[in-house]
Amino acid sequence: MNFAEAPDGAELAWSESGDGDPLLLIAGQATAMDGWGPTAELLSRYYRVIRFDHRGIGRSAKGTAERYTTRLLAEDAATVLNAADADLAHVYGHSMGGRIGQWLAIDYPQKVRTLILAATSGGRWPDASAQPDKAAMEALVSGDMSRLEELFFDPAWVRANPEATSTFFNSRASAWAKARHFKASRDHDAWSELGSVQAPTLILHGTEDKLTPLPNALLLRQHIPRSVLVRVPGAGHGLHLDHPETVEWIRQFITRKAR
Repeated sequence: MNFAEAPDGAELAWSESGDGDPLLLIAGQATAMDGWGPTAELLSRYYRVIRFDHRGIGRSAKGTAERYTTRLLAEDAATVLNAADADLAHVYGHSMGGRIGQWLAIDYPQKVRTLILAATSGGRWPDASAQPDKAAMEALVSGDMSRLEELFFDPAWVRANPEATSTFFNSRASAWAKARHFKASRDHDAWSELGSVQAPTLILHGTEDKLTPLPNALLLRQHIPRSVLVRVPGAGHGLHLDHPETVEWIRQFITRKAR
């Protein structure tokens, strides 16, 4: 385990595995680096996978309250890349991690070689079709794993991967940190600046995502120049884990775009 010092002095825990081009994984809201589980293992067969715990999560310090915005969390991500001596990396963000990845690509274009955004949004919903399902949001706020599983994963995957499921939903985090992560994700709004994203961008989105409905991905595709959208049939919010075929799609995209 390694630690990087954020601008406010907070220690951010990070790890790496595998060889090849650097690939930074940015986890979702209140989710630790361990939550990437089998996906990180698959990707580390092809890339030098760098993961980290967001401030206030897992083994990272909580830092100061005002640093909990997606744009400043992107600064944390840049800090981790610097600590890992990864001047240029592929970046893969899930959910709130995708929101953070957007700011990383906007504010640190020299660091982002390709950008992969899974189950995410550009921010506040410009129309009703992009808004999350009310019951799904109530389940998210509840933190009840039994209610959340069906929103994230295919039931057969959950049965076959109980350890990965439990690890994903049970990251160590205080109520203080969880509340600030939730607010950071809710307040994210990058729509007006997504046009400046220079990195080749792959958008992955489940057709059955009730937390971040598919229209969000369609809007991202419109706003990010030359981006590519792949709809994942039947997938919910946790497609980055329960649809391992996405790893091969990511490999193909990176191979094609990073030449």
